[in-house]
Amino acid sequence: MEKKKTIVEDINRDLYDIKNPDKDSYHINRGLTKEIVSEISSLKNEPSWMLELRLASLETYHSMAMPKWGPSLHELNMDEIVTYVRPKASAKESWEDVPREIKETFERLGIPEAERKSLAGVGAQYDSEVVYHSIKEELTKQGVVYLDMETAVREHESLVREYFMQLLPATSHKFLALHGAVWSGGSFVYVPEGVDVKIPLQSYFRFNAPGAGQFEHTLIIVDKGAKLHFIEGCSAPKYNTINLHAGAVELYVKEGATLRYSTIENWSKNMMNLNTKCALVEKNGSMEWVSGTFGSHITMLYPTSILNGEGAKTDFTGVSFAAKGQNLDTGSKVVHAAPHTSSTLSSRSISKDGGIAVYRSSVNVLPQAHHVKSAVSCESLMMDSLSRADTLPVMDIRNDEADIGHEAKIGRISEDAVYYLMTRGMDELEAKALIVRGFVEPITKELLLEYAVEMNNLISIELEGSIG
Repeated sequence: MEKKKTIVEDINRDLYDIKNPDKDSYHINRGLTKEIVSEISSLKNEPSWMLELRLASLETYHSMAMPKWGPSLHELNMDEIVTYVRPKASAKESWEDVPREIKETFERLGIPEAERKSLAGVGAQYDSEVVYHSIKEELTKQGVVYLDMETAVREHESLVREYFMQLLPATSHKFLALHGAVWSGGSFVYVPEGVDVKIPLQSYFRFNAPGAGQFEHTLIIVDKGAKLHFIEGCSAPKYNTINLHAGAVELYVKEGATLRYSTIENWSKNMMNLNTKCALVEKNGSMEWVSGTFGSHITMLYPTSILNGEGAKTDFTGVSFAAKGQNLDTGSKVVHAAPHTSSTLSSRSISKDGGIAVYRSSVNVLPQAHHVKSAVSCESLMMDSLSRADTLPVMDIRNDEADIGHEAKIGRISEDAVYYLMTRGMDELEAKALIVRGFVEPITKELLLEYAVEMNNLISIELEGSIG
């Protein structure tokens, strides 16, 4: 049978389209069977409970239907996806020990430079495995643990077992069940009580193999009164076949703790990005999400905060940019499960050349959650008449003592504003880029400098080819 391919039209994004020869040390067979899942577990020398979790997740996966809402996933054929690709590299603590081709890829993306300038620790994953991991010695002395997920399973087994896929069980949806069966790589962070990690930690996930999947698992526990900023970056080169990303992020914010989780997702436009992220926030804890979604053919991503303790709060700030051939279905969700909790959800989306940008929000106030405050704001900017933007808010309020607000704006880019800027010496592309950057400025200002520069670079890339 002839292999199905997706033709992906794209613009020049040379920096992110770096391709290394597909000569990894190990590819598991295509498809999804009990034998394949058992082989992944055996290759990682995992404890028996993890294999049992994988096999139970596989059974759940086969018993669940595909989502019947959101973008169509008909192009995804799991019989054609390689679920585990091991690069010719093992995890290194010295950057110089990373294989040359892989190191050069990350260097072009600016990872080592960012580490030297503004990061306290870095993890770099290439296909299915972490190839580099480091943390500053002073954090280790404070008891901070920052490891790749496989090492954490071995060295902190009891702690990992207590939390792993408890917040995101396999029964949540089909692609979490898939993740539970074939997960590989990712990061584990534990910040002890009262420790303030003043410089961010970062994990960067790089996809190289065509026709494969990446299923990293991130587990972060910020103990009482502790503080952490964690940054996640993602990118991949373009292929003419479907790739799949179905990672999972579980965040535990204990009493009085603060966690900021920043992401720039810049997958190539043959990627199905079906990622799941959730945070459990205890009494007086604070959870901040900053999310930029570019790239990918299809994205379904809705970071969720469960405000489980009195006085807990969450803020979500996100932007998405959908161009030709892209359907980006993104948003955020919050569950107010305790009194005096608060949430602010702010999102901006841009669509051009027939791209589809959908914003979904969900605010749930449970009966016991009195004196709750929540404000939802979403704005959509369409660059032309071919594009589409939808806003789909859901509010389930089960306590009368709640202050809930929602605001939505959808509009076209102002031709008058473009003309005005052109009369001041700008060309059309520069004028549109300036307007778009002003539109996303509330998100950009929440990012570290290096990521703000990357976001502006991505906006320029996405706007190229939209003139005429």
